[in-house]
Amino acid sequence: MAKKKTTKKTEEDIIPAIVQNQYITDTIEKNYMPYVMSVIVSRAIPEIDGFKPSHRKLLYTMYKMGLMTGARTKSSNVVGQTMRLNPHGDMAIYETLVRLTRGNEALLHPFIDSKGSFGKQYSRDMAFAAPRYTEVKLDTFCSEIFTGIDRNAVDMVSNYDNTTTEPTLLPTAFPNILVSPNTGIAVGLQSNICSFNLSEICDGTIALLKHPNMTTDKLMDIIIAPDFAGGANLIYDRAQMKEIYETGSGSFRMRARYTYDKQNNCIEILQIPYSTSIEIILKRIADLIKEGKIKEITDLRDEIDLNGFKLTMDVRRGTDPDALMARLFKLTTLEDTFACNFNVLVDKTPKLLGVKDILTEWIQFRIGCVKRELTFELAKKKDKLHLLRGLGKILLDIDKAIKIVRETEKESDVVPRLMEGFHIDDIQAEYIAEIKLRHLNREYIIERIKEIENLQKEIADLEDTIRDDIRIKDIIAKQLAAIKKKHGKPRKTQIIYSEDITETVEEETVENYAVYVVLTKEGYFKKITRQSLRVADEQKLKEGDEITNAEESDNTAELLFFTNQAQVYKAKVDDFENTKASALGDFIPAKLEFDENEVPVMMKALKSYDPEDHIIFLFENGKGVRVPVQAYETKNNRRKLTSAFSDASPIAAVIYEKEPMDLLLENSAGKGILIRSDLIPEKTTRTSVGVSLFNMKSDVKITSVRYGEQLEKLPTAQKLRKNKIPATGITTGVLSEQVGLDIDN
Repeated sequence: MAKKKTTKKTEEDIIPAIVQNQYITDTIEKNYMPYVMSVIVSRAIPEIDGFKPSHRKLLYTMYKMGLMTGARTKSSNVVGQTMRLNPHGDMAIYETLVRLTRGNEALLHPFIDSKGSFGKQYSRDMAFAAPRYTEVKLDTFCSEIFTGIDRNAVDMVSNYDNTTTEPTLLPTAFPNILVSPNTGIAVGLQSNICSFNLSEICDGTIALLKHPNMTTDKLMDIIIAPDFAGGANLIYDRAQMKEIYETGSGSFRMRARYTYDKQNNCIEILQIPYSTSIEIILKRIADLIKEGKIKEITDLRDEIDLNGFKLTMDVRRGTDPDALMARLFKLTTLEDTFACNFNVLVDKTPKLLGVKDILTEWIQFRIGCVKRELTFELAKKKDKLHLLRGLGKILLDIDKAIKIVRETEKESDVVPRLMEGFHIDDIQAEYIAEIKLRHLNREYIIERIKEIENLQKEIADLEDTIRDDIRIKDIIAKQLAAIKKKHGKPRKTQIIYSEDITETVEEETVENYAVYVVLTKEGYFKKITRQSLRVADEQKLKEGDEITNAEESDNTAELLFFTNQAQVYKAKVDDFENTKASALGDFIPAKLEFDENEVPVMMKALKSYDPEDHIIFLFENGKGVRVPVQAYETKNNRRKLTSAFSDASPIAAVIYEKEPMDLLLENSAGKGILIRSDLIPEKTTRTSVGVSLFNMKSDVKITSVRYGEQLEKLPTAQKLRKNKIPATGITTGVLSEQVGLDIDN
């Protein structure tokens, strides 16, 4: 028996059947882009009616369930019914429902009347109850978002399995897109729309309907600023707000509202910014207390109850509550920023629009809705007129109509015989055939026919209105005025103006005591207490290192470190830990994050910036300048000042001048001069290159500057004194610390 021949498939034969080569651009176009557009158009970005698809499907389901009236139903019932339109999971639908409820307090005008626990917008950890425990129905406010939906105001499309229909948009009778806050993150696109006061939006829209070319400034006078359900204070900066109104992008600051209970010595925070939560604030304040940065607070607690939000802080006696809150505004999200990004879908296209542009787009959308409603009503009236005209024809011979009906043997022949007998169409004949026998009298028919004249007038008026956008805008304006009157509320978010806020914040309390500060040539810094210095005063240094600056100060002083790269670094003495003379100390370039190859050349501890004091800069090229110390004072906590002095020549010495002093300058040619510091002119500009002090050749440079105690050891240096600048140097030979000094003239 012959063996069956088999062939073994190689790896090359198998792989092509499984893997196909494809360009990355084709993969993105065919696989990724459809997903991107689906997320943008069908999930994350709100449309001009102010709703995302998940919101719209939920509210429309509740509308069709008859929840505009009657009793509430279990939330789980609503979630289950919504799945006919929304194929996502039940929890995703329920979370959408939660945010739309009155109980969650996320919206200025909630769409859902709720009963039960729905969490709170201002709490991250306050969980909502399961849907089987809570009950909901539509709030009466929803009558303004469904107006005209049963009169063909918007397009209806099939749901995902073609078993029912749903609206593409809701025909909102007011610009809900700016009344309900909305946040969404799509792929490469984000939307963050703040809420505005309904009354202001209605007034602004009415004004824009009447004056389409209205300027942004005039619109801002009507729609003052955003308004949030959580209240709080909005720090109003007109320039920032105008940018948001015009571009749809920008940010503004909000801060909490509080009261001080003098009797119980506590601060009660009653409203917080919309963009933060009570848990974030509690944790941050607790951390500040642990770090010792806030010492005035003795207790901190969440007192949210049925009356609403409350965060209470017990404070120490003698604490200034306003000063404490000013610090907390700086250090916590009790003052927070709301970033606006008004991305809206218009005709399925994402657009970044300003407030006026959004209102303009909504007006066009609403005009379309009203026209469709009027067209629907027009068709109904025309149908009715058509029936009444047919009824009018039998008025001429009622007996004939009765005879036709009575003598017709088959029911199916009644309508055709009426059509033939009175020359009417099948619709009119069907209507006449359905009239009750008791109504086949002259009085009833005459009364009905009288409606024809009114109907004709109404039809003519509707046709004129549909053709006239001005009349339609007037209808929209009247609807807006009625909505404002019925649902308008005072602002919850109060306006405070940025110019009225004092930005200066009380410095945190720092323990004050005497210290001795030391800086070495290689950049090591020590802060030594007076007690530690008494025990051991011998300074430990690295081999070859030496002390360049040492002085007495206190723990509240500010340190200035001047570097070889014409920069100044600032630090607080309190920023450094106490150390001993026997330790090397902190390496300043690493501690203050100096630039590469940057080293300190001078340190000064300042308790105040005295206008009479100066910083003297002496450069290697023989020039020098005196700059008032006030030039280095900053109002905010800046840690680094660039261009602190001129970098035209390398620095030879930086000296702090409290009062005029003698300065001994020596150069590389072996010459020196002794001058008074007040001969050096003062310049208010920090980067001034200075004036010539020492006449030198171009290849010569300053190598040494001595002053203070260093000069006391050189009494014969007085022979180098010069009373005018620039001065020519005198050959010094070797300066001796003994009595004699050889001078070669």
